[in-house]
Amino acid sequence: MTTVWDLISSAADRYRDQVLFADERGRTLTGRQFADAAERVAAGLAVSPGQVVSWQLPSCLEAVVVTAALARTGAVQNPIIPILREGDVTLITEDAGTDVMIVPARWRGFDHGAMADGLKDHCGFEVVTLDLETDPGDRLRLPEGDPAGLAPPPEDDHACRWVYFSSGTTARPKGVRHTDASVIASSNGMIDGLEMGEDDVYPIAWPIAHIGGIAMINAALRGGSRLVMFESFDPSDIGARMAAVKPTLLGSAVPFFRAYLDAQRRHGDRPLFPRLRAFVAGGAPTPPEIIRELDETFATTGIINSWGLTEFPIATYPTLHDSPEKLATTVGRPVAGVQVKVVDGELRLKGPQCCSGYTNPALDADAFDEQGWLRTGDLGSVDDEGYVAVTGRLKDVIIRSAENISALEVEDILLRHPDIADAAVIGLPDERTGERVCAVVVTEPGRSVSLESVAAHFAAQGTARQKIPEQLEVVEAIPRNAMGKIVKTELRSALLGPARPG
Repeated sequence: MTTVWDLISSAADRYRDQVLFADERGRTLTGRQFADAAERVAAGLAVSPGQVVSWQLPSCLEAVVVTAALARTGAVQNPIIPILREGDVTLITEDAGTDVMIVPARWRGFDHGAMADGLKDHCGFEVVTLDLETDPGDRLRLPEGDPAGLAPPPEDDHACRWVYFSSGTTARPKGVRHTDASVIASSNGMIDGLEMGEDDVYPIAWPIAHIGGIAMINAALRGGSRLVMFESFDPSDIGARMAAVKPTLLGSAVPFFRAYLDAQRRHGDRPLFPRLRAFVAGGAPTPPEIIRELDETFATTGIINSWGLTEFPIATYPTLHDSPEKLATTVGRPVAGVQVKVVDGELRLKGPQCCSGYTNPALDADAFDEQGWLRTGDLGSVDDEGYVAVTGRLKDVIIRSAENISALEVEDILLRHPDIADAAVIGLPDERTGERVCAVVVTEPGRSVSLESVAAHFAAQGTARQKIPEQLEVVEAIPRNAMGKIVKTELRSALLGPARPG
């Protein structure tokens, strides 16, 4: 398939009467219904080819249809995860050059409509709000129109049609440009390695606006599996809610895995997920203890740990036939068409899912080497059988609940606090989230600071909640080298000695 719309059209024929997308409310869309709904919504949105459309929607059926509708129009779509707030959204929409912004009027107590209205004049975009709080019944809460007036579908012209933002190591989010071809290729690992097919049911409670979202959508369109959208993640009941849809696959990070384990313990001896064939992980390493617990509790063969970046989604993927040792210690082998090499300990990549560069072209030179290999910033190795192991990160990024957080960005916000003179931010291991954000600060003379005041400061800056430090350490001085750079290895060594309160 050359475009995402080609893929949708093909699925409409191949899976005409098979449910491909659903939600926990019981709404469903077959392949044919999905394509038809996308065309009606494309007409209702009245977006022109080439316009940049940012959308900030939870994981719901509406988000999946909006994705398909924009693919039909030939717009450039910019998905934004729904927990981001004014500061991040302003930077993202300015960098992307947003023409239209689609948001819920309200969602989970936050007024997204008011936020978008407050930004639209400054950022220069139109706002489309959706009522996602009203019970939809069996309908879609989206604008619709007559598809007869639509322009022809886009052709494969290698144009940028997707912009995803990755914080990376800089304080400012980086806009990553993708084509239809590259996001389609991002689903290769799931089709070939995970063997996703017509019998699979995969519930999703993580943000569908992540680049992994379009990979999952494309995998469903290619293999005929069913994706079930869950708008919220509550560890106290997510296991039981997902069990109701009879999943065959479950993901995707430490908080989810702990919730499944807790749900099974509450359920008793009978399997809570009797059809489950694999756990799937991506975005952050899974602690060995979690892998052991999952294997013992659910009698699975291990976790399918893939590896990729926003710039290069799903570069490697294990298979269900790999040995338990390979599943536990590697992220599998490169997927079809992908090449991996190691340069000075860093993993570098080439392949069909590689991005076209950044919205800021000045960043491209540092991202690619002279031969066109993507510098991943991840440390690792490749064994004699081609299996890739990721051993660390060159980039100073904290991965909390599979979300990448720039330590530099958090440090910058900390230094705006009136009582803080110096600051460093590190990620520390956390059984619940994978890593937690730890702020190490030096106070201004005669001043004091608390974790509560830091949280209030971040909230006042319009910062997303996942970036707010969860641990605060006050020290007399931040260790630095002769060049003035923070020596974070010393901080980690000090804090990872005796157990400390969070």
